[in-house]
Amino acid sequence: MVQTDYELTDAFPGLKFDMPLGIVSAPGDKQRLFVVEKTGHIQVITGLGTDKQEKHLFLDLTQLPDATLATEGECGLLGLAFPPDHAKSGRCFVYYSQKIGGVLHQRLSRFQVSPNDPNRVDNRTEQPLFTQKDPASNHNGGDLHFGPDGFLYISVGDGGAADDKYDNARFINKGFHAAILCIDVDKRAESLPPNPHSAIALDTNGAAFYAVPAGNPFIGSSTHHGENIDPQTVRTEIWATGLRNPWRMSFDVPTGRLFCGDVGQNLYEEIDLITRGGDYGWSYREALHPFTTGPGKDQEPAKFQPIAPIFEYPHTVGLSVTGGVVYRGKDFPQHNEKYIFADYVTGRVIALKDGGSGIWADETLAQDPGIAGIGLDPRSGVVLFANLASGQIKRLQRKTAPASAK
Repeated sequence: MVQTDYELTDAFPGLKFDMPLGIVSAPGDKQRLFVVEKTGHIQVITGLGTDKQEKHLFLDLTQLPDATLATEGECGLLGLAFPPDHAKSGRCFVYYSQKIGGVLHQRLSRFQVSPNDPNRVDNRTEQPLFTQKDPASNHNGGDLHFGPDGFLYISVGDGGAADDKYDNARFINKGFHAAILCIDVDKRAESLPPNPHSAIALDTNGAAFYAVPAGNPFIGSSTHHGENIDPQTVRTEIWATGLRNPWRMSFDVPTGRLFCGDVGQNLYEEIDLITRGGDYGWSYREALHPFTTGPGKDQEPAKFQPIAPIFEYPHTVGLSVTGGVVYRGKDFPQHNEKYIFADYVTGRVIALKDGGSGIWADETLAQDPGIAGIGLDPRSGVVLFANLASGQIKRLQRKTAPASAK
């Protein structure tokens, strides 16, 4: 057990959740907090900061009309995001796993809240944006965030199994895989239609329900990793590529930086700063190191220069990274502006400090196995941790010294 000065304690005593893995707030809303449960529910906590903090069912995906919610392995209800205009439009976006005719898919959908109850989604309003076939139950990503530009960013994994078995990660024209996507859910005039793909839902006029921002980096690409490709086959939704299983990302609002935890294979876990057009190396690389057992073995392109992670750690420290958030609260000024993340298996809660020149110093703050998602309390900026194992939303606090030590 790691000796630390902090511990995680229940942030909402009396409120339990079923396998929570996401903590989300709506823009400008400091009275509510949303908890994503892997098993198919989204709960909303109302009355934050009062003596009437309660949870209510916001969305129920356990009974789908033409499919079955898939929760095995790393599947389930995985992501939730609210657009900047949520207070006016009532829209929200959800990422989840489902089986259609027994075949696994990952789906991104738009929903509307009920006009009579802002704390409940109307399931009848679901509009799928894309529904991607998935060959394995792991490496699904599924995190959703609106960026400072108002576009929706989506994390997607490499298709699962191990060793990039399905050879998706090295390509930008094989589907919605191994990437951070960026799409325009408002379909602005300057945005472009996506290239055709069987996963994309179409309206009666044959148009997608989203567009591709004109600034996306791979629009018109005719080569990738030194190979010629047809620009019409490129997934122009891709903002950054070469990720294995991007498990939890977040924008640091004041700086606009996008942080992401990418789960490693056999040896290393990594934290990345996601940039436009960035290639993070999988499956030629695992973090900073050559990866020699994947489909690209001994085929790394000439002059290949993937973006290095800002931090990696070996499997002697942890086995499955959960991406975190930048802390800008007042409770712990000594940790202000540090990036705080966790390892799901060993439970290490780690703070990274940007020392400049690409050097990030790490400090283990606490230990609490089972952390699957990290978010912020909209009232105070307090870091909150979704513990999948205990069913609690926790917060960081200093350990109380035992009476004998006082």
